[in-house]
Amino acid sequence: MKKSNLTDVAAFVIWLLPIIYFIKIFSSLPQSVALHFGIDGKPDRFGDKGEMIWPIAILSIVTIGIYFLIKYLPKIDPKKTASVSADTFKKISFLLVIFLSALELMIVNSAMTGSFTFGKFMFPIMGLFFAYLGNLMHSIKSNYFVGIRTPWTLEDPDTWRATHQLGGKLWFFGGILITITTLFLPAKIGFAFFMTIIIIISLVPVIYSYIYFKKHHQ
Repeated sequence: MKKSNLTDVAAFVIWLLPIIYFIKIFSSLPQSVALHFGIDGKPDRFGDKGEMIWPIAILSIVTIGIYFLIKYLPKIDPKKTASVSADTFKKISFLLVIFLSALELMIVNSAMTGSFTFGKFMFPIMGLFFAYLGNLMHSIKSNYFVGIRTPWTLEDPDTWRATHQLGGKLWFFGGILITITTLFLPAKIGFAFFMTIIIIISLVPVIYSYIYFKKHHQ
């Protein structure tokens, strides 16, 4: 079996896990379950367990849809620029399946336990997610779909390369910092810290791309 086929099988199995788990525990769930949680992980809205079917179904469809969309971007890209980064896109799509499936499992488990450990579990996972993306960012070549797509990076290959080198470092170390700190910080402080890091690693590369472009294209 080809490596790409093995990846598809692994992604499909991971995608199925939260669905199977939800079907297995559905009959044992109380009729009224927690449907929404605050930052502290405590439920603030309850409802019929049947309401859980819709978010799980929608998230499952979104997950598998994103997987195939990103994986096959090189084939639907009209300018064929995405084909240069095809292997990187496959890694990103597989990572997204893992991340979104983990989120689904947490949602299903929260209905069973009545608590959602977002700060102590999801924030660290998201930190690792950003760190992994940062590690891949330098290998993403100029395209219209994935990466730091500003008018200046799309206009100039050198600006794209320099911006993604900086962005990759910021996302990697920012993700590691999120993972380590949110494990120990209280939930509300952890959320504020998480949002601060996300804003920094998102805005700095955009600003840098403008400065770099203007500096090298007087």
